[in-house]
Parts: sequence; structure tokens; C-alpha cells
Amino acid sequence: MAVSVDVTKLLDKDYQKDLSLADLLKTPVEALSGVSAGDAEKLKEAFNIKTIGDLGRNKYFRAAAALVDLETAAG
Repeated sequence: MAVSVDVTKLLDKDYQKDLSLADLLKTPVEALSGVSAGDAEKLKEAFNIKTIGDLGRNKYFRAAAALVDLETAAG
């Protein structure tokens, strides 16, 4: 099943291109709207996060997101 999602609101203008999901996950983490180059550098230093994919796959960020989701589901 094909799925179409508009991710432009999630990305800075410079990265709002017609990228495949695979290519988008390879872009630098500062491509995310609201993440500065300085923030990206701190993520790199602290967690070796360089790309959007790295951020999404990071076990600490995934654990935190799962806990928030559980709390939201519990109401």
C-alpha cells in the first residue's frame, strides 16, 4: 500500500526537497525544523547522532518516546 506524507513542516526550507524516505533519513539532523547546527553538534558529541535516521533509531530517544506514548494511551 502506497502512503503519501507531506513532511515539509518537519524540515527546514533548505531540506524541503523531493527526497525519498531513505535519502531523508540520511540528511543531517539539523534538517529538522527547530534543530540548530549547535544542537546537532551536541547530539553528535553526546550520542554520535549525525542524521535524522540516527536520531530516530537511538535507543534512548526511542525509549523516551515509548514512555510518552504509554502515558498518553493511559489517559
